[in-house]
Amino acid sequence: MADSQPLLKNQQELPESCGKAPRVVSLDVFRGFSVFMMMFVDYGGSFLPIIAHSPWNGLHLADFVMPWFLFIAGASVALVYKEVKSRVTATRNAACRGLYLFLLGVLLQGGYFHGITSLTYGVDMERIRWLGILQRISVGYLVAALCEIWLTRCTREEAQHTKSFSWHWCFMFLVLSLYMGLSYGLYVPDWDFKISAPSSSLPPNGSYVYMVNCALRGDLGPACNSAGMIDRYVLGIHHLYTKPVYRNLKECNISSSGQFPETSPSWCHAPFEPEGLLSSLTATVACIVGLQYGHILSKAQDHKSRTNSWFLLSLKILALGIFLVFIGIPVNKSLYTVSYMLITSASAGIIFCALYILVDIHGYQRLTCVLEWMGKHALSIYILVISNILVIGLQGFYWRSPNNNIVHWIVSRVKSQI
Repeated sequence: MADSQPLLKNQQELPESCGKAPRVVSLDVFRGFSVFMMMFVDYGGSFLPIIAHSPWNGLHLADFVMPWFLFIAGASVALVYKEVKSRVTATRNAACRGLYLFLLGVLLQGGYFHGITSLTYGVDMERIRWLGILQRISVGYLVAALCEIWLTRCTREEAQHTKSFSWHWCFMFLVLSLYMGLSYGLYVPDWDFKISAPSSSLPPNGSYVYMVNCALRGDLGPACNSAGMIDRYVLGIHHLYTKPVYRNLKECNISSSGQFPETSPSWCHAPFEPEGLLSSLTATVACIVGLQYGHILSKAQDHKSRTNSWFLLSLKILALGIFLVFIGIPVNKSLYTVSYMLITSASAGIIFCALYILVDIHGYQRLTCVLEWMGKHALSIYILVISNILVIGLQGFYWRSPNNNIVHWIVSRVKSQI
């Protein structure tokens, strides 16, 4: 998440890059708003399922957050690499930044922190989760940066030095074609997996082998999609997310205690990686879409041309996404389908345009100062939230009994109101 220095209230042009990205207040506000929404849906989703992630096809409020982060990362890339003096040096810096985010994501979501119900740490390397939220952002950021560094063509038009980004769009088309070809063209055979965790529903030896019947291609359901097959083969089934949201589907009929009835399909028990390899292709394109908005921000000469360009581009992307839904490509966050990528990227473009008008043009920064602060410290806040360090710390302060802590008090009050 690149640093971005405030635009002057009446400034019409962005300053030239001097090694550090110019800070755009609306971009910080948007990042802070995304962090706030992430916390809201993470903690509120357990009490209000309507805002939690959609079990499979469809869009809920939580499904917008990840595309917003990718959009912001892409837009920031355009500011960071506005002027590239050395492509090799810029590539090395981008790779180091991407690697840092990736490794941090593995630490936070790989299983090292055991959570608020088990205040211990340490990870079984045979079951570490390699992919996650920060890992996806790191890949999108790195690819967008490489596009900006290596695929931006310098031209001379009307005796002025300008840049062409046509190769960016060609690269996006190539990646989306690859995604569609693998999603609909790969043959998915029958597959099986073993559950070894102890459970009252398992046999005495503590393990059970489940068989999933597929033998087809082009399926976008939870059981037989190409994305899951690729992750099982490349990453290994033990390195995937163990609590996929499709378990909330009616077919699985999961109980409040997390148990499945015997009538549930076998795939309900299987792990699935929502930030998997195949879906990372379209997620990367979402980051490059944000990069194009960043180009408009840095190249347009006045506020009106920026907002008009952003709004028209958002409408075009939204219309294309809706068209794909009508021809049968579902909106699916777990698979990061093309329609999902387009619709959520368009929503990010519209929100960014609105915040730019509110904050950078009209100067209503007092209304958004908290979100701006959160945006400037987004990574630190994310670390505190995702690793439960903040929650665990708050639980450490109690009155007479460990259960008398602020976290338990808030949770009990919320549950009593539902």
